[in-house]
Amino acid sequence: MTSDPLLALRPWESPEVTSWGRLPMNAVDRRSGVLPLDGDWCFQLLPAPDAPVGGAWSTAYVPGVWTLQDTDDLPQYTNVRMPYAEFPPLSPAYRNPTGVYERTVDIPADWAGRRIVLQVGAAESVLLVHVDGRPVGISKDSHLAAEFDLTPVVRPGSPATLRLTVVKWSDASHIEDQDQWWHGGITRSVLLYATDPLHLADVTVRAAYSGELRVDCRVRDTGGALPDGWYVTGELDGDVLAQDAEFDRANVEDDRVSDFLGEARLHTVVGDVRTWNAETPELYDLTVRLHRADGTVADTSYQRIGFRDVEIVGRDLLVNGERVYIRGVNRHDFHPLTGRTVSYDDMRADLVLLKRFGFNAIRTAHYPNDPALYDLADELGFYVVDEADIESHDHAHEIADDPRYLNAFVDRVSRMVLRDKNHPSVIIWSLGNESDYGANHDAAAGWVRRHDPTRPIQYEGAAKLDWAATDDASDIACPMYAPLEDCVAHALSGEQTRPLIQCEYSHAMGNSNGTLADHWAAIESTPGLQGGFIWEFWDHGILQRVNDGRPVGRGGAGLYDNGVAAPGLRWAYGGDFGETIHDGAFIADGVVFPDRTPKPAMYEHREIAAPLRIECFRHEGIVLGNHQHFRGLDWLAGEWELSSADGPTLTAAAELPNLRPGETAVVPLPFEVPRDGGEVWLTLRVTTARDEAWAPRGTVVCLPQVRLREAVPVAGSPAVANRSASVEVDADGLLVHPLLTAAPTLSLWRAPTDNDELGGMALRWRTWGLDALVRKAVSVREDGGRVTVDAEYAGTLGVVRHRQVLTPVEGGIHVAEEAELPVEFDDVARVGSVFETMPGLDLLEWFGQGPWESYPDRSTGAPVGHHSLPVDELFTPYLRPQESGGRHGVRRFTLSAPDATGLAVTLDEPRQISVTRYRADDLTAVTHHDQLVPRSGCVVHLDAAHRGLGTASCGPDTSPSHLVAPGVHRWSWTLRAL
Repeated sequence: MTSDPLLALRPWESPEVTSWGRLPMNAVDRRSGVLPLDGDWCFQLLPAPDAPVGGAWSTAYVPGVWTLQDTDDLPQYTNVRMPYAEFPPLSPAYRNPTGVYERTVDIPADWAGRRIVLQVGAAESVLLVHVDGRPVGISKDSHLAAEFDLTPVVRPGSPATLRLTVVKWSDASHIEDQDQWWHGGITRSVLLYATDPLHLADVTVRAAYSGELRVDCRVRDTGGALPDGWYVTGELDGDVLAQDAEFDRANVEDDRVSDFLGEARLHTVVGDVRTWNAETPELYDLTVRLHRADGTVADTSYQRIGFRDVEIVGRDLLVNGERVYIRGVNRHDFHPLTGRTVSYDDMRADLVLLKRFGFNAIRTAHYPNDPALYDLADELGFYVVDEADIESHDHAHEIADDPRYLNAFVDRVSRMVLRDKNHPSVIIWSLGNESDYGANHDAAAGWVRRHDPTRPIQYEGAAKLDWAATDDASDIACPMYAPLEDCVAHALSGEQTRPLIQCEYSHAMGNSNGTLADHWAAIESTPGLQGGFIWEFWDHGILQRVNDGRPVGRGGAGLYDNGVAAPGLRWAYGGDFGETIHDGAFIADGVVFPDRTPKPAMYEHREIAAPLRIECFRHEGIVLGNHQHFRGLDWLAGEWELSSADGPTLTAAAELPNLRPGETAVVPLPFEVPRDGGEVWLTLRVTTARDEAWAPRGTVVCLPQVRLREAVPVAGSPAVANRSASVEVDADGLLVHPLLTAAPTLSLWRAPTDNDELGGMALRWRTWGLDALVRKAVSVREDGGRVTVDAEYAGTLGVVRHRQVLTPVEGGIHVAEEAELPVEFDDVARVGSVFETMPGLDLLEWFGQGPWESYPDRSTGAPVGHHSLPVDELFTPYLRPQESGGRHGVRRFTLSAPDATGLAVTLDEPRQISVTRYRADDLTAVTHHDQLVPRSGCVVHLDAAHRGLGTASCGPDTSPSHLVAPGVHRWSWTLRAL
């Protein structure tokens, strides 16, 4: 039997116990009297929380997770499943890693007579605090700070030994079952701070769009009764605020002021107020001072505040009276070297990148993020859905109404609100994620509505079954991965009662985010639809050494670049650390790679979210539109680019019109359209006109484009062959060409994307035998120099008839192809040609969409023009190798060596192509990029049709218009030597 009272409580299996000895949460920001305790601590990892501490001590860095600091307890990834079999509220009895952190601290002598507080920024999942062997407190909630008053147990001028014991698995783990890596440790900073016994217990700011400011202060004294004569003052950007005397009188008359807890209010109305929104995030500096009766300052709090209103009117979410689009992303606190611990600089880099790619909103999936993130969101301009640390995915139905967890639900939601309520960026409170819906949610919602009526609440589980309901715990219909047609139908039904903003709507796993443009075309054209949040920001790959399977940890900076890990390293996902229970690469589902390199889908989003757009081309000029909610165009600069298929790219400065939000204007055509030649495209390169907080002057904001002239159709197979040339084929009817090492053959298969695998398409294609079609030459005929090859490609369920007509033309060979897919093949990956080139052709130049990877249902962000990239930069290194590197809408391209020799291909119409170093089988055969061996030549695909990407790994598939149907497909192309 343990003598430690904290261990005797067994708090890791007591859901009713959310804390003991922990101070109430507050929104007070203090900047003085702080002693940071980050750094190396003495550390032991015990097998269970009741195991004895003993033996040798090692060190662990705080903040940080021990799972990435060379212990035997390694990261584990699960999505829905708990990583152990015990039912709530139990945890594993014999294997429950418990970290013991210990450090001796010299308490400053000048803190004598002051209140001394320990703050632990975050610990997962149960924290036990001892000082000099004496129990101090307990805390749960892995993503909010815990504070403890150490005044009775420490002595200023003397050392004190702090022991922080962190239990990994607990009753709380069952409501922290989020789609992320499981870690253990102290993940945010630890510090001591000191205040006067008379102190600000909390500060609540209400700063309205009208300019009215109300600051409510709660005052306490650790001695018990408050001293007579205390008062509060404040300053806003240097202007003095006074205590609200009328509020004080009302409190006295209502007998609301006690000797134990004091209340005071500062109140003013700011004239010509600069209001806050995500486009123009104007902030004011607020200082609140608590004075003793003699006027001396006892305590001070600092806030940066913004004046703004949030409300729901009908089915619209309004910010400052304007219906705003929510262009959001879900974000975890994540870093590939430090796990859940993220530095201020890294958080700033996250938000700067999101801002540059058109995002204006963040959902803190699925817990309150690091406090610094909210300061940055206030400064840079983001709308934040602040989400409580509640997800009971594996046991959602049992826990939602379990009274043992009632206190935990209310505790986690209320503490989040108390911490973050003064941030203008927070516009919505979320009760958590994927936890069914029950009385525990209603209780938490009731607390929020009473404490903060200025913001709406959302919870997907409450609104899940009836988007039109008005009697549940969600003010917003916030489904996840709802089919687009269902959203549109609901908005048009006449039954919609509240805004529809999907909390998750486009799943970014691998090569994904197809139909993103379709979603936004519907959102912007359908009243009642207001946006949503892409899942998610990061690929959560952990940098891992291949030789021993260990995580690299904090020392791995610089060992990755452009999404690729250095030799000998790789990005680990579920199962790579020896876990038997895991969910594989489902953790790699972000719009950026683990090193924050943008995936191609980011460019798609940037163009969809463009603040300035080309609406259309008319004879009198170009129609431009301002698609912002609050801002003019003075912060933008522009340059026109004219790209023609048969000529150079021309540029000219653009003078942007002075447009208010929602306005359009016609500007003169900046160039005379060439009389002759092929298609012509006009692009407006929009950049920042001056330095912004998130981008230096000249940063590209968007690239709107319009076609001024269509292409002249390319003729089909030449009627007359070049009599002076011939086509050589081998005995199997395959083209023999000096630049090709593998002749063009029919391809219906792609290395399955994550969406293909998890959506079931890849299984169907394998069942049909599309990954191993057997080619049989039926006939080879020559007629006047033209060679016609008829072949059959046999799958498991059907036969595809394929014809190639090879015609010698001036300088090359024209290839006309036809493939007839049987009705059984009603949804294949692609129909097209694949061939391989000789080594040394390392540069691809093309006219078409680019320069980024693009596909039929993800091509809005890739403007048509002349593009050039080394072949090795065309391939996109998704964490699990799969189909990638495609370019959509390509008209022609060249592959060349440094001496300018090589080949040129002209296509009959804009087609999907890919040029990489890998066959589809190379990609399918491996699980990580360190296993890939690039080929010396190029593998080239020319597709008559290519299936869209969709998001079927966790969401809707691509639209029917982007499926590849059975029947006859025809395409042609011309191959020439350079």
